Amino acid sequence: MDNYDNKVLDVFLEKQLQLFPEEVAFDREEAAEFLNECFAVVVNSPKEVWQYFEEAEVDMEGADIEGILEADEVFEIGDGRYLIVEG
Repeated sequence: MDNYDNKVLDVFLEKQLQLFPEEVAFDREEAAEFLNECFAVVVNSPKEVWQYFEEAEVDMEGADIEGILEADEVFEIGDGRYLIVEG
């Protein structure tokens, strides 16, 4: 399943409605395919989430790290990693 381990896929399946109005995947295989199509990335820290948004030239004026981590596109994996999905 490419570079998305089961923990990442399970978190996406559980929390996908935070970003999308309806479910886009129903099992790990569909989740992996969808994340690949979206070029979703897994980063290892809040700092890397911030760097991702900077590199993507997302307007973060006035934002702090907590605000960025609460963005709909950011899924906390629970082990220090974050999945970023551009919807």
